[in-house]
Amino acid sequence: MVDVSGKDEIFREATATGTIKLKAETINLIRTGKIAKGDPLYTAKIAGVLAAKKTSSLIPLCHPLPLTNVQVDVKVLDEGAVEVSATVKTKAQTGVEMEALTAVSMGLLTVWDMTKQYEKDAAGQYPSTAIENIHVVRKFKKV
Repeated sequence: MVDVSGKDEIFREATATGTIKLKAETINLIRTGKIAKGDPLYTAKIAGVLAAKKTSSLIPLCHPLPLTNVQVDVKVLDEGAVEVSATVKTKAQTGVEMEALTAVSMGLLTVWDMTKQYEKDAAGQYPSTAIENIHVVRKFKKV
C-alpha cells in the first residue's frame, strides 16, 4: 500500500462512466419494464453504490476511504446502450477514482446479469453485447 500518512485530508471527487451495448429488443424490454429479473437501471444504481463502498475489499492495496457521497446515474442511450455514471466524494488523503470506476463497473455488470438472457442469438452466443469505455471523466480536489 502507498503511504499517504503525510498527505493532508482534503475534499476529493471523481466521476467515471461506461456503457453496455445491448440489442434493440433488450433496450425496448428495459424501457417498457419487462425484464424478468426486475428493473436493471434501479438495481444497477444500488449495485454501484454498494461497490463504491466495498472498493478497498475488492482491489488489493486500495485504501479504505470514508466516502461522503456516492451518486450513480443509469440511463438508456438512444444508440442502443445503457450508460452508468458515478460520482464519488470524500474528505481524505487520497482520491476516489477507484471507487468511481468500481461503481461504474459493477453497475454495468448488474445490467448485464439482468439482461443476458435476452442477448443470445439463435446459436446461443452473445454477438452484440459489449461493456465499453469505462473511464474517469473528471477528477477534482479542493485544497
